Amino acid sequence: MADWYSQADAGVGVVRISEPHVNELLSANLWWLRGDDRDIVIDAGLGVVALREAIPGLFERDPMVLLTHAHLDHVGGAPEFADRAAHPAEAELLAAGVPASLFGPELYEKLGIDAAGEPVPELMIDMLPGPGYDPAAYRVEPMTVRRTLDDGDRVDLGGRVLTVLHLPGHTPGSIALLEERTGTLFSGDIIYDGGLIDDLPNSDVPAYRRSMEFLAGLDVSVVHPGHGHSFDRARLRQLAQAYLLRRS
Repeated sequence: MADWYSQADAGVGVVRISEPHVNELLSANLWWLRGDDRDIVIDAGLGVVALREAIPGLFERDPMVLLTHAHLDHVGGAPEFADRAAHPAEAELLAAGVPASLFGPELYEKLGIDAAGEPVPELMIDMLPGPGYDPAAYRVEPMTVRRTLDDGDRVDLGGRVLTVLHLPGHTPGSIALLEERTGTLFSGDIIYDGGLIDDLPNSDVPAYRRSMEFLAGLDVSVVHPGHGHSFDRARLRQLAQAYLLRRS
């Protein structure tokens, strides 16, 4: 389905890919970065529609996919990539199989999400990607990674280098990627401009606080998050400090 994904330039050699037909809870960003030597893709979306079919140019240079954490909305499309990387803690979850469903009640139960009295969507997509598509057949298959990434590791694309930041809290192995030359932070789900989730079964509030304390003092120019719109350093500090106040 050609219009399942949307694309937008987000800077020199950076493209934001999103899934507008996915419920807000699962509508994640994919970040396609072009280097001189190779490309990478940060996160891989829900995997409802094959990236290789919808965006064939994404695969022209055999990119590595860097997974910020092992939740279905960030790893569903990862099996399409031959070269996958993640933090060791998330690699274990990926190999075991990530809980997944397109049906809201089933997904909430699998992830241990408390709806707190709010209505739960029956289906997590607002349209089917094609005739005959069966949402009940949706799965995220167990997968292995070729490379594990930990705090301080560097990923060199040629002409641009990303430094790995291990920022646990949302999940044990959540990572962000910092391009120090441009001050660009790809933050995954550890921070975005919205309701942050720290109450899943493998979330850790004290670890989340430490990650937020680090982010509050991080010198960046722009944050490209796992969900929603990008924002600047001032907003990063506001969001981090608001979390610390809420969880004090």
